[in-house]
Amino acid sequence: MTSLPAQTLFTPEEYITQERKARHKSEYLNGQILAMSGASRAHSLITSNISNRLYNQLMESDCEVHSSDMRVQPSQKAYFYPDVVVACNEPRFADDVFDTLLNPVVIVEVLSPSTATYDREEKFSHYKQLASLQDYILVSQHKFCVEHYCRQDRNWQHTELRSPEDVLILDSIECEIPLRDIYMRVIVTESRGENQ
Repeated sequence: MTSLPAQTLFTPEEYITQERKARHKSEYLNGQILAMSGASRAHSLITSNISNRLYNQLMESDCEVHSSDMRVQPSQKAYFYPDVVVACNEPRFADDVFDTLLNPVVIVEVLSPSTATYDREEKFSHYKQLASLQDYILVSQHKFCVEHYCRQDRNWQHTELRSPEDVLILDSIECEIPLRDIYMRVIVTESRGENQ
């Protein structure tokens, strides 16, 4: 009988030390370091479209917009790189390197076939622990579909937007983005699986 090799677990401190030296980004969850794959054209365009629309609307505000290079620590057991993140007022960071955000207000994840369930379930369960988080947005790459989770006291209200004419409204940061802007230059096909 063969035995499985023991899985190496890392402390958060080991992950941060290794991540700051790494050439490629990795996320961290429950002691495991998870390599991140490259993004598709659609993923990249959607991320840029959202980030640009939010940046333009928030230029004169006390909010700042970051794309996928800003790490977020939602709990002691998790570090993630959201596709887009917005922090307002005084952003708080884990240390004086200022690369791990602790108080995002809005987080956007663009779904891919390999991460859709993970983004909806595992990541969201950790993101919910952030007292600052008001809006969690999941965006399909292949069809007009934006899922918006908005914090209402202790509950999360879920809304789905499915038409190019629909508008994503983010009251927490006083921004609005039409879906047609989110999907600008993206080839939308309705034949893909529902979870993407």
